[in-house]
Amino acid sequence: MIWKTKTLGDLCHIEKGKIGIQKATPGEFPLVVTAEERLSHNEFHFEGNAVIIPLVSSTGHGHKSLKRIHFQSGKFAVGNILCAVIPKDENVLRADYLFRFLDLNREKELVSRMKGMANVTLPMKEIAKVEIPIPPIEAQIDFVQQHSVLEEKSNDLGEEIEHQLEMVKKLRHAFLREAMQGRLVPQDINDETASVLLEKIKAEKERLIKEKKIKKQKHLPPITEEEIPFEIPENWRWCRLGVISNNIHYGFNASANPILQEVRLLRITDIQDNSVNWESVPGCNYKEKDILSYKLGINDIVIARTGGTIGKSFLVNEEPPNTTLFASYLIRIIPSKSLNASFLKYFLESPFYWEQLYEAAWGAGQPNVNATKLNALLLSLPPLSEQQRIVVKLDELMAYCDELEASIKESQQQNELLLQQVLREALEPESAILS
Repeated sequence: MIWKTKTLGDLCHIEKGKIGIQKATPGEFPLVVTAEERLSHNEFHFEGNAVIIPLVSSTGHGHKSLKRIHFQSGKFAVGNILCAVIPKDENVLRADYLFRFLDLNREKELVSRMKGMANVTLPMKEIAKVEIPIPPIEAQIDFVQQHSVLEEKSNDLGEEIEHQLEMVKKLRHAFLREAMQGRLVPQDINDETASVLLEKIKAEKERLIKEKKIKKQKHLPPITEEEIPFEIPENWRWCRLGVISNNIHYGFNASANPILQEVRLLRITDIQDNSVNWESVPGCNYKEKDILSYKLGINDIVIARTGGTIGKSFLVNEEPPNTTLFASYLIRIIPSKSLNASFLKYFLESPFYWEQLYEAAWGAGQPNVNATKLNALLLSLPPLSEQQRIVVKLDELMAYCDELEASIKESQQQNELLLQQVLREALEPESAILS
């Protein structure tokens, strides 16, 4: 069997989309955009079967990536930051075969051809250079059918994997819920009670106020019976987050500048999976007084106060390598030194915290939470010795969950790689000769 290899420029019409996505008028025809779901437009500009390829990077400034390409049939419109690749003769090259070939080889054939350092784009002339093996039409149809069957099986397995990941998430929440209710580790009658701890925290804050290291805080409302959601051990106490914090305040309002290195500016986007790559944190312009007000230290906790990451927290558990300030879309909690900061971090990951946070947030499109609301959050406070025992136990349990999650994700990756390998082998049978 002889399979010819030709370029897309030889086999297809490659045309840029004709409508600015923001200028589209909703109508009866699908409008293909970079997102997975279609929009609509009142006019169509293309008809038939086509592969739609974005002409811009999916991850924006400075990165080469294409999150997805599309297959579209019928009458449709295309946004002007994408292009339509339409086979000239579907008796030679089927669009559904072309879509699966390009999707399978997206990194090699498309992402590798992207150009630009800041604004990364995929020129249509580069798309035209892509070479594709052309098996007989019957073989193209067989490949598409085989792809569909394998994809369905892979999707079924993928759903099971997603279910397993969701179960691990629920397991984490169950451990954290038990911890916040005082049921995770045994009680010790010899522990100094939480009431004594609160008196120590109060004395510490009064000393810091007298030394003018912190400002006197506004009075927090008393805790009512109606607010208390569950019972806690006898030597625990209910309190508000502001009571056990020396300060809860907004970040530094400045623009990030990656060229500057002396003083860094930690942003929400720098926090990924409870960690920060400090070397990639950009710098900023500052004054000496800004360092006094916003410099991050060990045991500080920052919380995202707006947008899709609202409520996400990060504990600074080691001194940043550079002097680092925190940006204005973050709120910093400086815990009392009489408190175990890691216990407080676990509280900020617990279902009890998230329930309160979402209730306190406002704004439908862009949710927000402020320092006043955070100050008033309710916390079940154990004795300091028990805080330490809880942290040790949760560290152990969360490590177990991490291992489970990593194992499940490895299965997910193996499933995806197996699907790709089987399909690539289908595209390159031993008996085929490329010419």
